[in-house]
Amino acid sequence: MIVRPSFLWQQQTDGDLKIKDWIRYDDDTPHATMLGIPFARASISASGASEFPNAFRRTWDSFTPYYVDEMIDFSPYRLCDIGDVLLHATDVTKSHAMMEEAMMYVIERYDKSLYTTIGGDHSITAPLVRALKRAHPTKTIGIIQLDTHFDLRDFSQGRTNGTPIRQLVEEDIVKGRHVVNIGPHGFYNAKSLIEAAQHYGVHIIPLKQMRSLGIKQTVAHAFSLLDVDLIYVTVDIDVLDIAYAPGVPAATPGGMRSNELFSLLFEIGQRDITAIDFVCIDPLRDVANMTVKAAAYAYFTFIAAQQKRDME
Repeated sequence: MIVRPSFLWQQQTDGDLKIKDWIRYDDDTPHATMLGIPFARASISASGASEFPNAFRRTWDSFTPYYVDEMIDFSPYRLCDIGDVLLHATDVTKSHAMMEEAMMYVIERYDKSLYTTIGGDHSITAPLVRALKRAHPTKTIGIIQLDTHFDLRDFSQGRTNGTPIRQLVEEDIVKGRHVVNIGPHGFYNAKSLIEAAQHYGVHIIPLKQMRSLGIKQTVAHAFSLLDVDLIYVTVDIDVLDIAYAPGVPAATPGGMRSNELFSLLFEIGQRDITAIDFVCIDPLRDVANMTVKAAAYAYFTFIAAQQKRDME
């Protein structure tokens, strides 16, 4: 079940247009839908990521639907906030099932839209991709993952936020060779996880390699590896350096700069994308709302890129 978000802006029709005024709450044929999943119970470390959907909405008074970097007016683009998934209070397995059913509903109702999801911890990706596969059983799915971590942990601690890619590969929903992870760096993935990536055939583009190739070439290379029908993008904001994103459960030094993430998403967003999620933002540990605003900036950069694609 999907419910109206607990935080809604009072929209204005006069004055300069802000995101809060541009966003739609009722649209049967939007270019894109936005679904909130306020869930953090599957996080390995303590997380307030369940607070992010509404924290994200609260930033909308700080952004306009005009992207100055590329001079793109995306106000004609119709983005509909369809609300939040209603979840079980204590049961992780039931909550994941509820996410999957909610995503099925969204895909069936808005069958021509781009599906965007605001998490939530990274465990939400697995049920969302399961729903996409259920809706398109004959289609192959590729995943572009922007992340510090591989998310290929075993299930000894359950279906946690460290396991979504492994779940999808082991369930044969996504082939390992159809996963490209951009951004791992440093000392944050155990040798066993590197071996798991090699075993499953997951493509890893470390941050150092991305910087050597450049943003455009990295994205072109990633898509060249994915001979698939549908592309799902998952953005774990912990891919950013702790200096830019202190408000994540697994903040690390040595990560991406925020402008690198924005440029990546602008390049990716000009491609044919089926769905995207943004996960692992914890407003409760954020500093001066830095991480929440960075995630919002990343999201709207992607939307601006979609508008550019639609105009061409």
